[in-house]
Amino acid sequence: MLDVGTDAPTFELENQHGETVSLDSFAGQPVVVYFYPRANTEGCTVEACEFRDARPQLEDHDAVVLGISDDPVSDLAEFADDYDLDFHLLSDEDGSVSAAYDSYGEKNMFGNTFDGVFRNTYVLDGDGTIVAAYEGVDPEGHADEVLAEL
Repeated sequence: MLDVGTDAPTFELENQHGETVSLDSFAGQPVVVYFYPRANTEGCTVEACEFRDARPQLEDHDAVVLGISDDPVSDLAEFADDYDLDFHLLSDEDGSVSAAYDSYGEKNMFGNTFDGVFRNTYVLDGDGTIVAAYEGVDPEGHADEVLAEL
């Protein structure tokens, strides 16, 4: 995990609409950058829907949510449509941004080894400094945990 108090790596990625989203475009606002393994899977859906449902409270803090996975844009578009997700879901297909945030690497599942995204979250202040870091997040209740930090 990246350390609290350090500057968050900047990035530009495509969202579920095929639009380029830059972290720098949210300067002056708190940003929640959450990494999740796979769109339309149980835990990732719970986590995404909790952030969707917390939108009014997040807006009270002027906070932006950015969800990042290594899914292609088309999968993110379907995921957003299926669950009315009204925040940016960003496609990091090569895992480079996730890796820059120590949220990508070797995983083991059902006896198979592969590279993938780890379920981690960072909260950034308006200057892009990491003010909170959550490793190996439990999707249930995580949005409330982040709100408490804000």
